[in-house]
Parts: sequence; structure tokens; C-alpha cells
Amino acid sequence: MISEKFYEVLKNEGIVTIVTWGKGEPHIVNEWNTYLVVTEDERILIPAGLMHKTEANINVNKKIKMALGSKNVIGFNNYQGIGFVVEGTARFFDVGAEYNMMKEKFSFLTRVLEITITSIEQML
Repeated sequence: MISEKFYEVLKNEGIVTIVTWGKGEPHIVNEWNTYLVVTEDERILIPAGLMHKTEANINVNKKIKMALGSKNVIGFNNYQGIGFVVEGTARFFDVGAEYNMMKEKFSFLTRVLEITITSIEQML
């Protein structure tokens, strides 16, 4: 499901926007492209230092939307820049082998946000 262009974006710094919604208004939190780790089964792991409102929303509604991109990666029709919208379900965890692996990479994390992808669309 994940394209080579998506992996190329993850190698270039850029902002990732994560949108969650519980009972109230949608909530947005940002992360960096290079902080995302894709597992062999194509789940996305994101280090979470704070993200308390994000976690509260996910406890009510597991759906998540995420946008990311890079101006350094060529998109459709040789366009300078590329973007993706990812949809999926999410959960937070703070124990286990994947948590330990992420903690080694990102010492600041307190939990890991895991996204199980349901769709990815290239926008540019």
C-alpha cells in the first residue's frame, strides 16, 4: 500500500499534521516527517512526548487523518513537491519491543502513537 515516494518523503524533513476528533471539535497536532517509522506490516509509529488531547480523542474515536509532504521530492508530472493524506485507526502504547525500539531512537517519548493505515492518497 505504501509507495516508494512516501518512503522518500520520510527521508526529507517536513511537517506532519495529525487530525483527531472525539466528542468535540477536531484537534490538530504536528510532528516531523523523519520521526515517522514504518513497520514491516506498514503500520506507522510516531513518538509521542505530549499529545494528551490526541490520546483523549483516540480513546473516544480511533479514526485519524494525517497529511505530510516535502518540497524536496518530485510529485505528479515532475511537480517540485509531493503530499500525501493518510487515513486510518490509531492507538497509543507504552510497553513492548516496538516501544523499546522507538524509545532508543527518540529518548523524549512517553508513548508511541500507532497508525494502522486504511488509505493513502498522493495529492501532488
